[in-house]
Amino acid sequence: MSSASRTGSVTTLAAAIAALAASPAVAQNHAPNPYNTLEDFAPLPDGRSWGSTSAVEVSPDGETIWAIDRCGANSCDTDVPGASALDIVFEFDKDGNILRRWGAGDFVWPHGIDLDAAGNVWVADARGNEAGTNGHTAEKFSPDGELLMTLGRPGVAGRTRDTFDQPNDVLIAPDGSIFVADGHPANGNNRIVKFSADGDYILEWGETGSEPGQFRTPHALAMDSEGLLYVGDRSNRRVQVFDQEGGFVRDIYNVGRASGLTIDEFDRLYVADSESNYSRNPGFGRGIRVINIADFRVIAYIPDPEPDPDNAGTSAAEGVAVDNEGNVYGAEVGPRQLVKHALPGGVVR
Repeated sequence: MSSASRTGSVTTLAAAIAALAASPAVAQNHAPNPYNTLEDFAPLPDGRSWGSTSAVEVSPDGETIWAIDRCGANSCDTDVPGASALDIVFEFDKDGNILRRWGAGDFVWPHGIDLDAAGNVWVADARGNEAGTNGHTAEKFSPDGELLMTLGRPGVAGRTRDTFDQPNDVLIAPDGSIFVADGHPANGNNRIVKFSADGDYILEWGETGSEPGQFRTPHALAMDSEGLLYVGDRSNRRVQVFDQEGGFVRDIYNVGRASGLTIDEFDRLYVADSESNYSRNPGFGRGIRVINIADFRVIAYIPDPEPDPDNAGTSAAEGVAVDNEGNVYGAEVGPRQLVKHALPGGVVR
């Protein structure tokens, strides 16, 4: 396979952590980059080009990568010019080869993804179509694409126990509980909704604002080994941490504009910042930051290659995932590609 390459340091993440141990105040834009970046990592079938993508996740065993393409454009609503009914959900191996593909006609604006312990694929569809028949949902599919559960009313925007308005992400807890981050606009629903494993409504929390428990675009979800829920509160330029009943635990501000989150088995938090610039978040560069949850230090940083730091658009990764070897995957909305950041030497054990 032909791939362009952006090369980082040849050190491993272990070396990066060791280098920072005596210097905890290293600026968040200048932590080591121990990764080698492979662009055009996962070519799509039939010579088609990637559209925008913000959804990437790894399988429960960490061996395969799931990502969603927005139909070669930035929408799968076939009433929108340039959008087509294509297979858009892909499972790749670590070399970027396609293992499974499905999803034609199932989504409008696929935005977030998670896999449960059984390998079922959950997708947050963050817009409704013009026909009012699809979108504004969080849906569960089998690994082969069979629809198993729908949360929300397809095509209907709202803020009730059974409706969402532009849900951003979905996360399945180890006990099967389902969390949905609802509200893409900064002045939208701005809430987290919890359901049982069977899809029954349990509770919700959140409203528009910047106080603890309030949100402006809860854009991404992740969970650590203690079962704490991390919410990428993007327009508030922070990550908020809660227990599973919505109790506020802490917030983290050295993360940039958090578009994507994931947490590895060693409780390292990976934050994809695709939007910071001089006007929206002074002092923060775009890119993926790796944060040690124990003390919230930024221990590694994969910088965005965008040459204009004040560009107002979205670049680099919006979605982020990590496999069982420590390789990082970025789903890029602006550049329209799935990128692999390979970790030389593999994951730290």
